[in-house]
Amino acid sequence: MSSSVVPSGWHITTLEACVDILDSQRVPVNNIERQTRIQSKSPDQLYPYFGATGEVGKIDNYLFDEELVALGEDGVPFLDPRKPKAYKLSGKTWVNNHAHVLRAVGGATTNQFLLHYLNQFDYQGYVNGGTRLKLTQANMRRMPFPIPPLAEQKVIADKLDTLLAQVENTKARLERIPQILKRFRQSVLAAAVSGRLTEDGEIKGESYPPTKLASLCTTAFDGPFGSKLKSSDYTAGGVGVVRLENIRHLRFDESKETFISEDKYLTLIKNTLKKRDILFSSFVDEEVRACLFPFETLRFINKADCFCLRIDQEKALPEFILYLLTSQYSYTQIKEHVQGVTRPRVNLKILKSLEFPVPSLQVQAEVVHQVNQLFAHADRIEQQVNNALARVNNFTQSILAKAFRGELTEQWRKDNPELTSGENSAEALLKRIKTEREISDKQPRKRKVGKKRDRKNP
Repeated sequence: MSSSVVPSGWHITTLEACVDILDSQRVPVNNIERQTRIQSKSPDQLYPYFGATGEVGKIDNYLFDEELVALGEDGVPFLDPRKPKAYKLSGKTWVNNHAHVLRAVGGATTNQFLLHYLNQFDYQGYVNGGTRLKLTQANMRRMPFPIPPLAEQKVIADKLDTLLAQVENTKARLERIPQILKRFRQSVLAAAVSGRLTEDGEIKGESYPPTKLASLCTTAFDGPFGSKLKSSDYTAGGVGVVRLENIRHLRFDESKETFISEDKYLTLIKNTLKKRDILFSSFVDEEVRACLFPFETLRFINKADCFCLRIDQEKALPEFILYLLTSQYSYTQIKEHVQGVTRPRVNLKILKSLEFPVPSLQVQAEVVHQVNQLFAHADRIEQQVNNALARVNNFTQSILAKAFRGELTEQWRKDNPELTSGENSAEALLKRIKTEREISDKQPRKRKVGKKRDRKNP
């Protein structure tokens, strides 16, 4: 950061000039020891234990008892501008050695101003390491730090608190919409299964007789088990294999790719999938996971626990049966037959025995048409929400960048020149702090007795 990017009256210094670094007071405690220490303790005897990105547990004592700022030392998304790297500590807390502990030097800056700055700083060139980036104390000390006049710092911090709270509120509202759309889609499926989608059409009054799923299939098969298909059979390319990870709610996930060789495929050719086959995941948790196989020409087989239901299209439309299977009506039936707790599953025999209301092909076509239209509308809204969320996430960094370029307080500086010049200037402020620190460094320090014992044996 150069002086050309900050307003007149500001001053660029280093982070260490404006903070007290309290890293020497940190104490790491492994999880086993912490669990031993908190055993049989009541909640009011415990204190938050912090790590790189925030609270990671509880402990029975504290190291700090004031407002401070913690900045991750390692294991932090330093290069992702959308994610925070620093957070505030308040009251009685314990911090391990994965976060630097900082206190804003009174009169130079404030913890709130410091916090906002650290969360918008570009750490490129200050962190090192491969998959786990680390910010050493030496690099942290030399980080550039802009100092506006103290009165302006308060105005900036207050503006940021207000604006960022508004952004977070907007973001929280947007993040609720996908859940609303999920309920909307389920209500559409419920209406489709019950016949409500076609009540006002020409086919009003059509009956929905219960029909076993097995009678609607020309074939239904599971994938190869055990030695028939092992992980060692997978290759870098070849014939595709559908796994549980590929089957989502009404969507085939192409991002998970698995292949077998041509020779191996020939031994499993009876498991070849066809376009519009229904792929059904045996794993059933909060919803049924099923989708249509989307490919016309690509060759795929299904793996174990990925059921293939090939619908007799003279009796039913695959899309209608898919919507039926993924509706709440069907989920309630299927859930009654799942086995297992940690990995609840339904087997193919049970699935084929279930009965569902199936109308005429004419009704099915009308239902599928209307469901597709309503889902397409929901998809458009979801895409708009995702785009808005991306803009909101970028907006946070845009606000922070404007703040530390002095753009949020440009008019304030014009209106308050007496608070940004002379004895109130950033340069005068730093000179006073430097003098006070030099005097403090010459004072004899009192030795703190018994602190380590207190840390480990409260």
